[in-house]
Amino acid sequence: MVSMKEACQRTGLSYETLKYYCNEGLVPGVKRDAANRRVFSEHDVAWIESLTCLKSCGMGMAEMKEYLALCLEGPRTIPARKEILARKREQLLERITALQDSVAYIDWKQGFYDDVLAGRQPYRSNLLPEGWEDAAKTENTPEPGDGETLK
Repeated sequence: MVSMKEACQRTGLSYETLKYYCNEGLVPGVKRDAANRRVFSEHDVAWIESLTCLKSCGMGMAEMKEYLALCLEGPRTIPARKEILARKREQLLERITALQDSVAYIDWKQGFYDDVLAGRQPYRSNLLPEGWEDAAKTENTPEPGDGETLK
């Protein structure tokens, strides 16, 4: 059996988060020592690590509680659990695609800036009207901000 502090260290959860999970019933059957402090078995720690993974997959409290309830019902609920995980997997793949698109945009933007700074390409912006440079020179306005056009 391990203490709450050790369980937190091993799972990466804060004390407050683990206490909240316990109070919400997400860690069923937690034992208490003679001083009434929570103590966790290796089995409990493994489940807490699973909760941490489910949370990082984007599961909210209600989803984790639903998943836990199904787990506690035994093997007959495996198809329902698989469906929950399949939906979560699809959502994760969509997030990965969105993140890859964001990284590609940043890479393109960095290349654009490199080209402008090296004089290979003129600066252009979809935030500023055409001819802004001429107006800026005659009106003594400050340099424009960011917001160049996309590819």
